[in-house]
Amino acid sequence: MKKFKFLEHTADIKFQAFGKNIEEAFENSALAMFTSMFEGKVNKKKSFKINVKGKDFENLLYNFLEELLFLFDSEKFFLANIKNIKIDKENFKLDAEVFGDDTENYEIHLDVKAITYNEMFVKEKKDNWVTQVVLDV
Repeated sequence: MKKFKFLEHTADIKFQAFGKNIEEAFENSALAMFTSMFEGKVNKKKSFKINVKGKDFENLLYNFLEELLFLFDSEKFFLANIKNIKIDKENFKLDAEVFGDDTENYEIHLDVKAITYNEMFVKEKKDNWVTQVVLDV
């Protein structure tokens, strides 16, 4: 199963991410967002713990990606991978540890301004999960 794919969009970046479970789909959504900015290997020199809540799965995904974008902007953190991601499906809570490096060590070719709710979804299809996100660039 591929992790994500980019879709046609007139002005912004649109992608779908996939997973065997919701945690993997959220993880691949984060990787897609950072891949849209830089394609290549990212070192794992620093880490942060993330705890976010939502009202539903879409809001939880939005808050998760927004938290990563906040780390990118405020801490100059560029994501390499995510470990120990756990999603409480009943209470819409997410805990994870993210690993990455300083943005200054990479040539970022695209500026993601914001995550949008435009065309966003989180769905379980057959035995897999799929998310769709549009990034404002």
